[in-house]
Amino acid sequence: MLDSHEFSFGVAAPYESSPELVYHHLFSMDWSLITPPRHPLAKRRTVRLADIVRHPLVMYERGSTGRQHVAEAFHRLGVAPRVEIEATNTDLIVRMVEAGLGIAIVPLHPSGAVTRSRRVQIRGLGRQVRPIDSGILLRRNERLPDAAAKLLDFLGAHATTT
Repeated sequence: MLDSHEFSFGVAAPYESSPELVYHHLFSMDWSLITPPRHPLAKRRTVRLADIVRHPLVMYERGSTGRQHVAEAFHRLGVAPRVEIEATNTDLIVRMVEAGLGIAIVPLHPSGAVTRSRRVQIRGLGRQVRPIDSGILLRRNERLPDAAAKLLDFLGAHATTT
C-alpha cells in the first residue's frame, strides 16, 4: 500500500501500524486446533495449549501476524511448540494437516469456508490465543474511486453477517 498507488485499499490482519495508513476493523476470528481425524487430540472435547506442545505443529511463516499470535500464547505459558513445518496461508496449513504432516492452530471464520470438505477435526481454543483482527487499510486523507468506495461499503455491510 505504501509503495504503490496501483491499489486503492488493502484487506489484511494489521501487523505493524503506519501513520500513513488508517485501519477500519471488519471482524475478529478466534483460534482453533485442527488435526487429522484419528489424531489423539481429536478425541478430546477441550484442548489446552499445553496439550499441543509435544505434537508436530504446522505454523504460519516467521514474521506473519498469525505466527505472532500463536507464539505469544505459548510464550505466556512458558513453553515452546514443536514447529515442524511453516506455511504462508491457512488453506495450505489445512491441506498439510489433512495430509498428516502435523497439527495446527489457525483462525477460522464461523462460515467454515476453509475447512469445508477437508478431512480434519476442529477443536476451538477459546481465548487461549488472542483473536486475530481483519480489516481495511486505507491511505490517510486519500479519496477513493467510486467503485472502490462501493466495494468497501459492501464489505462493511457483510463482514459480520457471514
